[in-house]
Amino acid sequence: MKKGTGALLLLASLLLSGCGSIISRTVPGQGHGNQYYPGVQWGVRDTPWRVITIIDVPLSALLDTLLLPVDARHGPYE
Repeated sequence: MKKGTGALLLLASLLLSGCGSIISRTVPGQGHGNQYYPGVQWGVRDTPWRVITIIDVPLSALLDTLLLPVDARHGPYE
């Protein structure tokens, strides 16, 4: 693998990490009614992108933890 390809893969994985938290809160219907830790719930669903899930779930858990006060006031994400 070329050096540029590895750097591009690393950059893409960093930019995509935590995206479950953002998608579950902003895209209608993606929260699946989860009030707490919707990003982690979104990240562990069965998908062909399992490699990104390994990176996404820990960072989504961190972001979901920081957003717990928002989730407590907001209610389920539908």
